Amino acid sequence: MNVEQIKVMIVDDHDMVRIGLRTYLMLEPKLAITAEAGNGAEALRVLEESSEEERPHVILMDLMMPEMDGVETTKAVMAKFPAVKIVMLTSFLEDDKVYAAIEAGAVSYVLKTVSAEELIYAIQGAFKGMPVMTADVSQALTRGLRQRTAQAGDEDLTEREKEVLLLIADGQSNKEIAEELHISVKTVKTHVSNLLMKCELEDRTQLAVLAHRKGWANRA
Repeated sequence: MNVEQIKVMIVDDHDMVRIGLRTYLMLEPKLAITAEAGNGAEALRVLEESSEEERPHVILMDLMMPEMDGVETTKAVMAKFPAVKIVMLTSFLEDDKVYAAIEAGAVSYVLKTVSAEELIYAIQGAFKGMPVMTADVSQALTRGLRQRTAQAGDEDLTEREKEVLLLIADGQSNKEIAEELHISVKTVKTHVSNLLMKCELEDRTQLAVLAHRKGWANRA
């Protein structure tokens, strides 16, 4: 998409932050600040009342806000206005927050400590659909993904895989598991391989440790 200026909306519950961002970004001739909002609910109202021509190309979205936080607002914007790109701009670097923001649909996750030049680069990248993240944000996203994968692991396992995992946690061998479940040893090995892949682990000892740590081995 070729445009003369990238239309930017600033969503932040602090007046001084919005003023500061507007002051910085107005110095860049390729950007135009076309709208502002103090929280997510207000941002949605502004978008809904705007024509397609008035609608921003990119939203700078604060993470922690009253009424609707940045993640909830991002999900709502993506559902109603999927063409709008979102850059999450925040002071928080917690793994789960980074993951939640990207999962909600934000193109990039940027800390408020970045320079004006870095923020402009992130906006321009988002406009093109290209994620821009610093190394620490990228690492936090990776950790958040791993944590979410581990948390969801129980739900992703089949009933048979759960049975095999519990027996592994009890210290049983493949042969003992096969006899217990009335299946072949080859089938047990297949289930073990699937468990290792789904849980992102390297051996059955780690599977046993995971099962005990998450409390799966103690289920009735």
